[in-house]
Amino acid sequence: MQINIVKIGGNVIDNPETLKKFIEEFSRIEGPKILVHGGGVLASRLSEKLNIEPKMVNGRRITDENSLDVVTMVYAGLVNKKIVALLQAQDENAIGLTGADGNLITSVKRPVKDIDYGYVGDIIEVNVPLLETILSHNYVPIVAAITHDKNGQLLNTNADTITAELGLGLAKHHEVSLFYGFDKNGVLKDINDDDSNIPEINFEEYQHLQTDKTIHSGMIPKLDNAFKAISKGINQVWLGKAEDVRQAINSKSKGTFLKTQTN
Repeated sequence: MQINIVKIGGNVIDNPETLKKFIEEFSRIEGPKILVHGGGVLASRLSEKLNIEPKMVNGRRITDENSLDVVTMVYAGLVNKKIVALLQAQDENAIGLTGADGNLITSVKRPVKDIDYGYVGDIIEVNVPLLETILSHNYVPIVAAITHDKNGQLLNTNADTITAELGLGLAKHHEVSLFYGFDKNGVLKDINDDDSNIPEINFEEYQHLQTDKTIHSGMIPKLDNAFKAISKGINQVWLGKAEDVRQAINSKSKGTFLKTQTN
């Protein structure tokens, strides 16, 4: 199979008009496809209402017990089912999943080194046969950024990482492309200028842009996972505006395509 895996972030989910445009475009993507989502913006907002202070380090969320409850409610509940319902309205037979459902994604709690991330999962296994079965029956998996450790513990897991790991698992037997959709026109030279996107970037260029702080915060885990994926057999990786994903699949959109090496 040729499989397209698309990831959208909290800024897209939080904007009803942007989400509507994305859902319309995603529903028009032909062939097997998977959607991965987080919902960090909504989770942070709910945390504040509950007097739970959101904590972030290098673009990654620190997840204590209270925060885990919040992200589980938001990601696996509100956001996941809202997306599934919107896709059903587009005649897409979507099915909402977390890593615990069907033992889709097994993780381990991240070991404490310099930073204690709390209940955050590092992925160790993806249930590829389950995904293949779901896709072969023309369902569209909608995967929330929650995994489990097979001992009853749910774990908050970076949605960019989930996207890459699902892709790497499927790429052993299928042709897989990854599309990271968010609220910017790809990797930007100037964060305040949405027309300053870099059409193509390789790992050496990425490291340089990270060193001079052009790329920082939440873009770092996103690009770390994207470059890992393309270096290990993923067909192509793209980053750009969520509503441009379908055009990107046809190589007709703005955004940033990753290259494996310098020309």
